[in-house]
Amino acid sequence: MVIQTPVAQAPVATHPGIMAGYLDALSLVERLHRLLLDVIKDEFERLGILEINPVQALLLFNIGDHEVTAGELKSRGYYQGSNVSYNLKKLVETGYMHHQRCEIDRRSVRVRLTAKGQKMRDAVAGLFERHAQGMEERGVVTFETMDEVTRTLRRMERYWADQIRYIY
Repeated sequence: MVIQTPVAQAPVATHPGIMAGYLDALSLVERLHRLLLDVIKDEFERLGILEINPVQALLLFNIGDHEVTAGELKSRGYYQGSNVSYNLKKLVETGYMHHQRCEIDRRSVRVRLTAKGQKMRDAVAGLFERHAQGMEERGVVTFETMDEVTRTLRRMERYWADQIRYIY
């Protein structure tokens, strides 16, 4: 006797182009991140900044005026564990960050920017400001389109986070 099992069928998208659009969006997000790192690298080369890399510069930018732990940066979804630890260590060694062990949990280290780190953060912020202004002036984006893109990306972020939380 042969027992037949049902064959799983791939879900059908509600719109025929959604899969192609989704894959295109994923590819674009990935390329944009790499391109952003290249833009920062190019700016640093113009300024003669050689002791930190673009990922470290983004770390400084994202930390800003806050005092944080590596775990907090990981939980915010900015960085993966080993990358955070390595880059924070390098930023402390090069004088861009202060670090101090937490009084309560001696295993945890809190970091904040030094004056040198704040100056670098301001340089990155200035670069981003020039780019935002240039995009607006050249009609690349308007406030409304940027707002819609940001809202859409936040919805995608929530969807993915929910997939991690509730499916596995």
